Amino acid sequence: MSISAHEILVDARGLEPPEPMERVMQTLSLLRPGQTIRLLLHREPFPLYPILAEHGYRHATRMEADGSYVILINPADAAGGQGG
Repeated sequence: MSISAHEILVDARGLEPPEPMERVMQTLSLLRPGQTIRLLLHREPFPLYPILAEHGYRHATRMEADGSYVILINPADAAGGQGG
């Protein structure tokens, strides 16, 4: 995990479930105002999305050219567009 002023990076590529979800859930407690979690995964985390919504977070997902995924996670009340 890498933490900067604006972003917490969670590189979970290659990890098997449920470890990526566990890491994200632990990292949510570290988020400070204005920060985003950048989750890197080798597959799309469909089970994570409803859990984030239930806990008041939104996400934006994109697939990279190599087939991996980048998921940006922020509090739902933060400024910006709707994830999904």
